[in-house]
Amino acid sequence: MELKNKKLSMDEFLRIRQEVLKQWPTGEGIDLEANVAYLKQIPEHKSFPAKLRWAKENGITLAQPRAGVALIEEHIELLNFLDKEGGADLLPSTIDSYTRQNKYNECERGITESRREGRSLLNGFPGVNHGVHGCKKVFEAVNLPLQARHGTPDARLLSEIIHAAGWTSNEGGGISYNIPYAKKVSLEKTITDWQYCDRLVGYYEEQGISINREPFGPLTGTLVPPSMSNAVAIIEALLAAEQGVKNITVGYGQCGNIVQDVAAIRALEEQCNEYLTAFGYKNVYLTTVFHQWMGGFPQDESKAFGVISLGAIAASLAGATKVIVKTPHEAYGVPTKEANAQGIRTTKMVLNLLREQKLPLSVQQINESRMIKAETQCIIDKVLELGDGDLAVGTVRGFEAGVLDIPFAPSVYNAGKMMPARDNDGAIRYLDFGNIPFSDDIKAFNRNKLEERAEFEGREVDFKMTIDDVYAVSKGNLIGRPEVETEAAKSIKKYLYKTE
Repeated sequence: MELKNKKLSMDEFLRIRQEVLKQWPTGEGIDLEANVAYLKQIPEHKSFPAKLRWAKENGITLAQPRAGVALIEEHIELLNFLDKEGGADLLPSTIDSYTRQNKYNECERGITESRREGRSLLNGFPGVNHGVHGCKKVFEAVNLPLQARHGTPDARLLSEIIHAAGWTSNEGGGISYNIPYAKKVSLEKTITDWQYCDRLVGYYEEQGISINREPFGPLTGTLVPPSMSNAVAIIEALLAAEQGVKNITVGYGQCGNIVQDVAAIRALEEQCNEYLTAFGYKNVYLTTVFHQWMGGFPQDESKAFGVISLGAIAASLAGATKVIVKTPHEAYGVPTKEANAQGIRTTKMVLNLLREQKLPLSVQQINESRMIKAETQCIIDKVLELGDGDLAVGTVRGFEAGVLDIPFAPSVYNAGKMMPARDNDGAIRYLDFGNIPFSDDIKAFNRNKLEERAEFEGREVDFKMTIDDVYAVSKGNLIGRPEVETEAAKSIKKYLYKTE
């Protein structure tokens, strides 16, 4: 099928669906009419779109963790623990890595071995293998809306199963669940596969059932400039809207500089709404999600709680509809349910303290927002130009040309020429533009910001800044300062900390 950004006809959708449901035995017999009947009787308090709408209209930031284990009963126990003990507002089902690669035979072995060992030997919930019956059992045993969070390039069968089971939100997209996750999967395939996932949601919307879709905002989660992640989020939102999706949550991964983070997520919502309207998608309800720090975490739990709290502060001040919560065990791997609950409670405490507080507009925030929007527009305009107006075609060509370029991505379809680094205030800038199509004034702005840092630190503007910044937070700092301090740095430290 030729790639193009056009809504799948019902006949085309049903033709593809016949093959999708044959991918694994649990797909057999999934009936769309029965699914519609089941979804229509879901209570409002368990509807993801309804909860997001309520939060946005009341100016409240919801807290959602990541979590998932191999077996149904243990997964239910985990989710209810995060609800009752953690105070989560929304629940996830993080899907295991084998499912993400459509390796369902390996999932089956993982389920069997998990039962034998009495502990989860998968790093998530194998939703496809448990099928509609198992996923529905999970949904009916919890009291909050449920979302699938995964990283699956081809999530078509998974999407069929979770929505049939009452899960009213699905994370991912043809770009964000390919380039940061896969090495040799083509964008033509993943964009086409996610068009199917979105058309499925569009079908349910046509039957009067609201289902939320959430592109994955942080991408690689490592020094991603806001304009690049915003451009991808907007593109994926537009691709989803074309297939009939009406409820979209665009996301952003925390960078660490409060002014930049607040400006970025506000710019994302404003600019995404502008593009949706310009393309004729005027009935899409848009919300935002802020992801707490996705990079390396400190091993010390107290320091980890500091990173979590900073993320909660930024999410609240930015007015995000929800925040994805990290845990104090991030440096060690899969957290315990107790550590996961601690992360939620820490986040909720910060959100509660800041509920009545808003960050007033400042000159710095306004200027930052303008720059992010200008950079984002340069990228999207070039993508549309490369695609001769077709966003799907332009996306593929954009990655081929390096117009879209995600730092530290494993995909062979990503140019990897663009390189980021922090400026002297900790905001992420473009160190090497690669083939990003910025105007001369935007390039000059980024260069000047990095030169300010270089002068302060007494070194050259080069890749060593990037390397230092990658490890900085795990070492207890935002900016990767060099080991040898300049006199200017010493003077400021003396002033701040009253040292001799």
